[in-house]
Amino acid sequence: MDDLSLHILDIVENAIEAEATRVEIRVEEDIKNNTLRISIKDNGKGMLKEEIARLRDPFFTTKNKKTGLGIPLLCQSAHEAAGEVRINSIPGKGTEISATFQLDHIDRKPLGDLASTLIALISGHPEVDFIFEYRKNNKGYLLDTEEIKRELDGVPINYPGVIKLLKGIIKEGIKELMKGG
Repeated sequence: MDDLSLHILDIVENAIEAEATRVEIRVEEDIKNNTLRISIKDNGKGMLKEEIARLRDPFFTTKNKKTGLGIPLLCQSAHEAAGEVRINSIPGKGTEISATFQLDHIDRKPLGDLASTLIALISGHPEVDFIFEYRKNNKGYLLDTEEIKRELDGVPINYPGVIKLLKGIIKEGIKELMKGG
C-alpha cells in the first residue's frame, strides 16, 4: 500500500465485515516525541486469542477469501518506520488495532488522502457511525457521523450533496490543523 490512508481503509473495511456498527479512527501526530499513531477501534464481533496470534500471517484470514494481507502489510509499514502494531480484541465486544511510526523516519509512508478515505467509508457504509479524530500536538479535529446524522434529520448521510459538503468540511478541518505546525 502506497500510503497510510489505504491501510486505514483496509482495516475499517475488515471491521465492518466483522459486523461493526461504530468505528473510531484516530490519527495522532506528536512532534515532540516524534511519533505518528493510528488507531482503529470497532464494536464488531471481535476475535479469539488464537485468531489474533495468527493475524500477522499473510496466509491466514477470518474471511472466506484465501489470504489476509491487510494486517501483515500494516505491520511491515510500521516496522519499516521503526514502529509497531498492537492488536487487542474481545470476542463479542470488538477490536482495536494501533500502529505507531517514527514520524520523521525516511521510510514512513505518507498519510495520503484522509478526506477521500473517510468519504469512501461514510458514503459506502451509511449504516455505520464513524468517529474520526486527528490530533497534532495540542490541537485536534473531530468528526462524528452520529451527530451529523441527527442534524441531517432524515436526509441520508450518503446523499451526494451531503457527501460533497462533508468532504469539504473534512479537508478544511485537516488543513486548519496542519497550519498549527
